[in-house]
Amino acid sequence: MKTYLIDGNNLIHKIGDLSVLQKKDRQSAREKLAHRIDSHFSNRRVTVILYYDGFPGIPLNTNKIKIVYSENTSADDKIRVSIERAKNPKNIIVVTSDEEIRKLARACSCELMTSNEFDKVLKQKGIDDEEERKISEIKASNEEFKKLFGSDD
Repeated sequence: MKTYLIDGNNLIHKIGDLSVLQKKDRQSAREKLAHRIDSHFSNRRVTVILYYDGFPGIPLNTNKIKIVYSENTSADDKIRVSIERAKNPKNIIVVTSDEEIRKLARACSCELMTSNEFDKVLKQKGIDDEEERKISEIKASNEEFKKLFGSDD
């Protein structure tokens, strides 16, 4: 099973609306990112670990992802340790734009995804969800039309 190691703070800084929000309310930016990631991976068989610098604030409730706070070290250090201790690093996908972590991940044969690439994946999921919602609405409208006008097609 694939395991995603996600550098949360790095990712927040690459996502426009979350970067702006973090300047005003760090906890809210963390919550929004965690919920986006949780939603994205909700129906997938993967392990997802989201790393944040510092100490936990209000506990974040997620269904799919585990959140790790670095506390007295850095999130980068926690990610490094996770990569180094992995039994099979080829099953790890590291999401960060931090060059030092990327070098280590590459040396350990992990898959890599920049924060910008991952942001695009999250946005694509939102587009797909919106398209599915619109298709469902059209189908429901068609069914209603058929009922009203007695069409059997």
